[in-house]
Amino acid sequence: MYNYQIGTFSTYQINKYICQNIINILMSKETRKPGFAFGKENYRILIIGVVFVVIGYLLMIGGGSDDPNYFNADEIFSTRRITIAPLTILAGFVIVLLGIMKKSKD
Repeated sequence: MYNYQIGTFSTYQINKYICQNIINILMSKETRKPGFAFGKENYRILIIGVVFVVIGYLLMIGGGSDDPNYFNADEIFSTRRITIAPLTILAGFVIVLLGIMKKSKD
């Protein structure tokens, strides 16, 4: 087996270090108790965030016309579709992110 010097470490030392870390990672996963990825509160926050996103998309729908020759700019470019709906969707995404990032008490 060849042993090259890389900086202050030999390839043997680097390979030994990598193997030890892999073994430590595998051993730590075996000792973990199985369960859900998030706690109960995290799932509750995630569901609230998804509900906000769905409400935002529901606020955005509509505004069409049955007559193709008629264009109702007030309906399409209303405050509800241009401002409120996107902000609701953005708030939903932030809530989902908070639900993912929140530390579980378990």
